[in-house]
Amino acid sequence: MDMLEAALSGFQKVQTEPAFREQAAKNLTRWLSESEFASFRPQIEWLIQAKQWAGLLDRFYQILPFGTGGRRGAVGIGPNRMNLWTLGASVQGHCEYLKERFPEEKFVQVVLAYDVRRFEDQRKSYNSDLPNPVLHLSSRAFAKLAAQVYADNGIHAHILPEGSSRYLATPELSFAIRHLKAHGGLNISASHNPPDDNGGKFYDERGGQPVPPDDQIMADLVDQVTTIKELPWNDAVRSGRIQFLDESSHIAYIDLICKQSLVAPPRFDEIQIVFTPLHGVGGLTAMAALVKQGFRVVPVESQMTPDGQFPNVTQSPNPEVPISMDRAEALAKEAGADLVLSTDPDADRIGALVKDEDGYRYLNGNTIAALLTHFKLAKLAEEGRMPRRPIVVKTLVTTGLITRIAHHFQAQTVDNLLVGFKYIAEVLWQLEQSGRYEDVEGGPEDFVLGCEESHGILVTDKIRDKDAAGGCLLLAELALDCKRKGQTVVHYLEKIERQFGYYHNELRNIIMPGIEGKANMTRMLARLRANPPKRIGGMDVTEVEDLQDEDGPMGPFKGATDRAARNFLIYHLGSDARIALRPSGTEPKAKAYIEVNGGPFSLGGKDAEWRNSCMNIADRAKKLGDEFLKVCVP
Repeated sequence: MDMLEAALSGFQKVQTEPAFREQAAKNLTRWLSESEFASFRPQIEWLIQAKQWAGLLDRFYQILPFGTGGRRGAVGIGPNRMNLWTLGASVQGHCEYLKERFPEEKFVQVVLAYDVRRFEDQRKSYNSDLPNPVLHLSSRAFAKLAAQVYADNGIHAHILPEGSSRYLATPELSFAIRHLKAHGGLNISASHNPPDDNGGKFYDERGGQPVPPDDQIMADLVDQVTTIKELPWNDAVRSGRIQFLDESSHIAYIDLICKQSLVAPPRFDEIQIVFTPLHGVGGLTAMAALVKQGFRVVPVESQMTPDGQFPNVTQSPNPEVPISMDRAEALAKEAGADLVLSTDPDADRIGALVKDEDGYRYLNGNTIAALLTHFKLAKLAEEGRMPRRPIVVKTLVTTGLITRIAHHFQAQTVDNLLVGFKYIAEVLWQLEQSGRYEDVEGGPEDFVLGCEESHGILVTDKIRDKDAAGGCLLLAELALDCKRKGQTVVHYLEKIERQFGYYHNELRNIIMPGIEGKANMTRMLARLRANPPKRIGGMDVTEVEDLQDEDGPMGPFKGATDRAARNFLIYHLGSDARIALRPSGTEPKAKAYIEVNGGPFSLGGKDAEWRNSCMNIADRAKKLGDEFLKVCVP
């Protein structure tokens, strides 16, 4: 039995859909027979000899799909992994998309960014004794290939010069596309994913990621790619289609962030901030903006070097994981700092610890969003600088506290968006083009703040993706303003929660890796749709929303990407509790978002009663989360 026959026989032992086996067989046949895949064969043959049928099937049953953040996943071998072929096909499809979108444009240009990643097979997925074309593959190498593909398709690519010590953070890429009047962009990044992951996020001329139906059009063009055009690097540079970025857009980006300032700059030693980029690029953006604005910043030196292996980060380089800031917290205690700030590797997410009576308190994404929404609206109102028609934008799984705060300040809200910052960018685009989004009226100049629960903040309409630099500056100014008034950020937060109600949010992850996990997740969601729970955690389910209902508020699907993004079930448990369930678009898991809230509490009420009320709400949310997991996975 030859290698292909052995693999096809092995696929029959994996419990999955027959169509997945058929597609895997087609893809594997191609990768074992065509010359362009010759360098991958030693590792493929080893996987077959090792009888790793489920892993092999998972690598070949599909082309790595678009998710909420683009195309992202484990670097490796096969069409369902990130590698030069997968990226090359994606970029070729993007070229076809740009030609269709700008048929009369003779000078189409894109901006390329890349993060600090380099594949070293930390998961030990491959045989280290055999040739491996993906080993040591860096984000810079991915970006160079992309530039070569764009160049051979007649598209001009802006990229950092060889040997540059700079990187473009995700929000800076968004800004640069608009600043340079480019027609699109590509970011090679896996954000806060594990070190062995990578990805490619495509951007449009607005500086955001395409939304349905445009992302579906692009995905279809990628699927139709049969040949990848690629101009050798030196030839591409000589052609003038590869252009090297200078400092001008970076300087303009930092200036823009500093212009978002709401308070007078700090005096020397008035406030001290510990900062860590978690081995990412945030030192070039968030820290640079803080320093320029006059803040005294103490860096966590062991984590300042851009390093895609994240050697000195505990657990995960993700501000959503509190322990990732353990070194920063230790330094803050030693220095007596007022605030700890962190950014994820591509510097679009923000993390924070604030000084409290007993040490430092971690702020989750919902809390950061609520604090900054209130602070910015309050400051604009106080100084008479509120836009004529202020607008606050959030995703539907972000805390409802945002809506209550915004309405208090007579701000309009868009609070029903799907997960993904591209939908917030789409709101800004609609405001820019038509002066309205659904029933909200205004223009980009009326935009106050956009936020999502996963630590994403945007404070200016000139950028169309989440931006940790703007969020860090605003949070630093909140801490400074509180200190000037003799209070802490924790006191400020408690006043907000007493005035508008305490909201407690829990996130539960249901991990289902690999192709078998994908099938299990599909069955789980089908079962929940067919037999929705009537009670969860002792509470009645009063309403169920299925966002895939084409007769519902979202209407007919705009394509397969829209169908996937709307794979959402929402359970309402009375007026003060809600659970939302969705599969992640970029990771092998489903996420359950639980929120329980209380009503306003008298500012003069007894502290003991207040804390007891908050504890009861938190206990209810935790119980709901635990019980819901049992509903999902009996």
